[in-house]
Amino acid sequence: MDVRHQILSLTALSSLNADALLLVVAGDSLDTKLDPKLAAPIDDAIAQGDFVLKAGRTLYLHRQPGVRAGRVVLAAASGTSPKAFKSAVASGLAALKHTGAKHVGVAAAGIELDASHAEALAAAALDATYVYRHTKPSAPPAAALATVTLVTDKVHAKMAQLGITRGLAIGAGVTLAREWANRPANHCTPTLLAEQAKKLAKSHPEVKVEVLDRKAIEKVGMGSFLAVSQGSEEAPRFIVLRYQGAAKTKAPIVLVGKGVTFDTGGISIKPAAEMDEMKFDMGGAASVLGTFLAVAELKPKVNLVGLIPACENMPDGRALKPGDVVTSLSGQTIEVLNTDAEGRLLLCDALTYAERFKPAAVVDIATLTGACVIALGNHRSGLFTADETLASELQDAGQAGLDPCWRMPLDEEYDEGLKSNFADMANVGPRAGGAITAAMFLRRFTAKYRWAHLDIAGTAWKSGAAKGGTGRPVPLLTHFVLSQAS
Repeated sequence: MDVRHQILSLTALSSLNADALLLVVAGDSLDTKLDPKLAAPIDDAIAQGDFVLKAGRTLYLHRQPGVRAGRVVLAAASGTSPKAFKSAVASGLAALKHTGAKHVGVAAAGIELDASHAEALAAAALDATYVYRHTKPSAPPAAALATVTLVTDKVHAKMAQLGITRGLAIGAGVTLAREWANRPANHCTPTLLAEQAKKLAKSHPEVKVEVLDRKAIEKVGMGSFLAVSQGSEEAPRFIVLRYQGAAKTKAPIVLVGKGVTFDTGGISIKPAAEMDEMKFDMGGAASVLGTFLAVAELKPKVNLVGLIPACENMPDGRALKPGDVVTSLSGQTIEVLNTDAEGRLLLCDALTYAERFKPAAVVDIATLTGACVIALGNHRSGLFTADETLASELQDAGQAGLDPCWRMPLDEEYDEGLKSNFADMANVGPRAGGAITAAMFLRRFTAKYRWAHLDIAGTAWKSGAAKGGTGRPVPLLTHFVLSQAS
């Protein structure tokens, strides 16, 4: 996708050389500075009731006299924010989806465009043209849309380009995360996930990758991680990614992504209905890969480490059993009361492994609990941290990336639910507050650094007719990493 900007005033929009013009309109009246060749038909459409200045409404106009673009689409925005602009752009591009428009110019009336709007435009364009086809030969052909031009004035041109550059990089990361989350488990094994990490490193020299196989994982001592993988024929992989954009003496940010490429629940097996969606249980791992791609494209002055424990959770004769006690890399023992609470068993060893990097901060990302979906639904990811500064930085990053999170509690009282008579801790607590007790479990392995946990069970994918990976929280993570740059 080619996304660019062009300096042109609203009074000269009729001269824009493009196959289609998408005009985003904000407010309850039309901008009086609009090109009269466009203002007249729009005023008429409003007067006739064909177009209403209400969020989500669009209108298609074809071959308007004096307008160079053969197609004109109006899209009403709910306000002037980047979020409102992105939503309106998405609606407008959807109206053009089945046309032959290859080049769409985007302008805004009633909105002062800045870098955040430009970033949102690039994200919307990439989202509109993504089609999963890896295992679907019958997928529709690629969209005709190949070029999007943001119309801006001279004052905001530089900021527009900065936003477009950032948006394209983050959008590429989102697309990568979506693609791997969408792939079925037989096309996204731990080995294949590791191969993708190597491919990323090969195409971006700034990224280095190391992959630990079962023998190497055993040597390190990740007993908790290995216990989850022991019921599967697929070999586990522990993927270590590094990006060095700053001095070696600068402490890195570490991202830890849960990489369960398929989760049956193990012996505590899940219900059959919608179990296919457990291919998305590596959404955390996918988001780490996507963030590394975005960071490698943008090249900020920051050091970044990515850790991905990848395996399947399967129920065979060797599988982990309820009541088994495993020993984590930290030396702490865990009574496994429920084998479907396996993600935390991977993450705890990865969080201990993160200590060796002497990190500035560690953020783990996991499709961890259904309880978080009940608490927050599908709009905001759950954020857990005891560090006030880190909480603010991640919340700000979510707002900047239009990828919001919501801070959840970590009161010490929740830790009581993890007591065990037979080990240092149990892997699950009571049903009530399940997302919090899961975070409290992880917290036990993070005493040596600043830590935050993102539960993305409600945001990493969609169900129903729009079933598929979302690529979240790549925008949040990328903005967070950028905010830590020198």
